[in-house]
Amino acid sequence: MIQAAREHDLPEIRSLLERLHLPVAGVDEHVATMLVARDGDRIVGTAGLEMYADGALLRSVAVEPQQQGRQFGHRLTAAALQLAAAHGASTVFLLTTTAEHFFPRFGFEPIHRDQVPASVRASVEFQSACPASARVMRKQL
Repeated sequence: MIQAAREHDLPEIRSLLERLHLPVAGVDEHVATMLVARDGDRIVGTAGLEMYADGALLRSVAVEPQQQGRQFGHRLTAAALQLAAAHGASTVFLLTTTAEHFFPRFGFEPIHRDQVPASVRASVEFQSACPASARVMRKQL
């Protein structure tokens, strides 16, 4: 089941991200636009959005390794894109070091960092959480 994250989900979300070596910086500030996948009452996946003036940043798409292959990543990504559209975003950006082949099926395309609007580039993800070698991708909604 995919649903909105709640404040009390944050420790479990941070733990999942840390186990998968994904950045946790900024997660607490964006819990209002985070989603979780639950298997029973356990969080098995997450995806987050950061909303900015010039677009949304998709971040923290993560699924427990033993739950991968059950479409949680697909459902979380699709739900996050719907949430971005509902918040009025016309473009969604992301940074990835490991999933550049996953996101094109949702319409994401690689771009250069200088094509990302300044408001999105000012995020923690762009400024410090993700390495400069991370692939930048964009999807028009």
